[in-house]
This record gives sequence, structure tokens and C-alpha cells, in this order.
Amino acid sequence: MGAEIAAAALLGALIGSFLNVVIHRLPRGDSVLTPGSRCPSCGEPLRAFDNVPVLSWLLLRGRCRSCGTRISARYPAVELLTATGFAVVVAVRGFDDGLWLELPFVACLIALAGIDLDHKLLPNKIVYPMAIYGLVASAVVDTGALPEHLLAGAGVLVFLLLAVLAYPSGMGMGDVKLGGTMGLYLGVSVVPALLTAFLTGTVFGFAVIAREGAQARKKAVPFGIFLAVGGLIGVLAGPELIDLYESNFLN
Repeated sequence: MGAEIAAAALLGALIGSFLNVVIHRLPRGDSVLTPGSRCPSCGEPLRAFDNVPVLSWLLLRGRCRSCGTRISARYPAVELLTATGFAVVVAVRGFDDGLWLELPFVACLIALAGIDLDHKLLPNKIVYPMAIYGLVASAVVDTGALPEHLLAGAGVLVFLLLAVLAYPSGMGMGDVKLGGTMGLYLGVSVVPALLTAFLTGTVFGFAVIAREGAQARKKAVPFGIFLAVGGLIGVLAGPELIDLYESNFLN
């Protein structure tokens, strides 16, 4: 199992490098495929040995080889986060067909969280293909559970839409669509995922208010980040949390 976890971590680091490109370029309307990776300051194309996830950033001490401009630590952070996420999913869920659903889901959540953090935006260019892939992968990987996933997706979509209509400043339509998409991937495990998202979002909101006072109430909170956290919990522990609830409260 150790080899599978290591392979997942390596794959995650490579995918994380691509996610950095998506997070930086997609909100700007640039292609995520061309041109190749380059310094965001001087535009110099990166050599292959300067584009090794995490390691190159460390060896270059966080600076561009050509112009010396500091490169944000968020680049290796995204690569490490994706590598860790992939490795943990394999360690917890095992090396099986479910990874075709779980790993792309985790990768999309990381990309969306990064974009939401910077731009308070959850692009349809990611969410819509993510939903389509989730639907198809759910049908292929676990055909018998497809009705559950469809109901979960529709249920969350309606629930969050009603929440937005009741309290428009709390969330946006991007959050609604992402929540519905999470249901397609997680099925009933989307319930603890949403509870985690609301809990972490509430705690964060109270922390900001405590630090900044009444002015913090006027700030928009990128809720997509908390949905991403909830989605990861749904992947790693959703079924167990559902079983725990049923054994303690329904039996």
C-alpha cells in the first residue's frame, strides 16, 4: 500500500503544478494549455528543471532564476496540498476504482478554492465540466448508487438555492452550483460535507468579527473555500460519519 500512496502523492504534486496554472490563468480568460509555464513577472519560460513541483521552488529559494522576482509560496503550497490530498485519499479509501471519482473531485475543489480565495469566484468553466464528469464517473464506478447521487445533487441544489434567495448576501449562485455538484460525487455523504462547510464558515466568520469588529460584517466571505473543506471531509469520512449518526441516533 505504501507504493500506491507514494504514487498518489507524486501524481498529486504534478496535478498541483497544473492547478497553479488554472488558478492563475483561468479567471483572467487565458488558456491553461498554452503558452507553457513562465515567470508571472518577466514572462521568461521556465526550464524543465525549474518546474519540478515544490523542489524547484525550494532550490531557487522562491525566486525566478531569470529576474530574481519573488515567487509566491502559494505555488508550492498548492502542490503540497494536492499531493497530500491524493495520498490521504488513497490511504483512507484504498487503491480502487473509486479513485476515478475521488481524485478528480479533490483536484477540482483545490482549484476552485484557490480561485475563490483570490477572486471570490467559482467559474462555470470548472463547475460545469466537473458536474458532467461526476455524473458519468458515478454511473460507471458505482452504477447502483447513481439514483442516490442524483437525488443528493438535486437536493443540495434546491436547499442552497432557497438559502440564497432567503439570504442573498450569504452565498452566491456559484456556491449553489458547486454544492449540487458535490452531491453528484458524494451521494448522501454530502450531508456531513455541508455541515462541515457551514461550521467552518461560521467559525471563520466569528473569528473575523472578533478581530475586526462591525466592519467585518460588510466583507464578502468566499464560501467556496469552506465547501471545498467540507467536500474533502465528505470524501475521507462521509460514510463513517453517516454510520456514526445512524448508530447513535436512529437505532
